[in-house]
Amino acid sequence: MIIDTNSLQIYDISMAITPSMAVYKGKDFKRPIISLDSDFSTGSSYESRLEFNLHTGTHLDTPLHMIPQGYTLEKIKLDRVVTKCKVLDLTDVKEKITDKDLAKFSIEEGDFILLKTRNSYEDILENNFVYLHKSGANYLVKQNIKGVGIDALGIERDQADHETHISLFNADIMILEGLRLKDIEEGEYLLSAAPILIPGAEAAPVRAYLIKSK
Repeated sequence: MIIDTNSLQIYDISMAITPSMAVYKGKDFKRPIISLDSDFSTGSSYESRLEFNLHTGTHLDTPLHMIPQGYTLEKIKLDRVVTKCKVLDLTDVKEKITDKDLAKFSIEEGDFILLKTRNSYEDILENNFVYLHKSGANYLVKQNIKGVGIDALGIERDQADHETHISLFNADIMILEGLRLKDIEEGEYLLSAAPILIPGAEAAPVRAYLIKSK
């Protein structure tokens, strides 16, 4: 969704949370459950309940996700996830993003990088999605970036020992997953990807959007 104002364009890059949405590996137990606590037939108000895995849809991972002593959500300062970012067009990549793919771009220290792939166009989110290979993760670590996001439900797919996640976490790089980038052109934007504040959690849902001046 794109919102136009007099001076800004706002691009919603989040997944909608629904019972039928795509989830990691298509595992049914990961699908959200939305139920009613009360409606106007049982009371004076309408209230709903949502039950879902914290890695559902558009979400931010913290190091505890893969590292036993990793820090959790409340440790993240908002200026790390409300920040300038660069969208890189990698829609020509067939399976995995490597260091060679990333070396084609201007990536600088402190950047927050969003990886736009064919995941945003094709029905492959649950299986066989394009992911960030460990060589690509190591390349981003060397560039000393702030964070990386991808239009997949996982930044890696079935990699042994979770090398991509762990390489990024050990370098204190933010990981944002489940983006929708189909309508986003390559370039620079202001990213807002603040997670819901759940102290002690290893992840949390995000309403992510991009802002660009006209």
